[in-house]
Amino acid sequence: MATITRNDLANRLRAKFGLTTADAYKLVDVVFDEIRESLIHGEEVKFAGLGSFKILTKSARMGRNPKTGTPAVISARRVASFRPSTEFRALVAKKK
Repeated sequence: MATITRNDLANRLRAKFGLTTADAYKLVDVVFDEIRESLIHGEEVKFAGLGSFKILTKSARMGRNPKTGTPAVISARRVASFRPSTEFRALVAKKK
């Protein structure tokens, strides 16, 4: 299974749109920065046909150390969440 990196995205943009390498990297960085900043400020980020990103606030709860079985408190935290769109889920399911 391959991994797509920032470099791969920049190279694909460069090849597809004839951008310079520097401009392609700047474009990738700007898009990721905007997504990151929007999420940090509590905004949901939606991409039609792909899905949506949002920050969830999880309250503190009791958990258990899986190795020892000792009860432990899991602290409250904010986590990033991705929910795929129905269209994207269908495409992924079709590729099985």
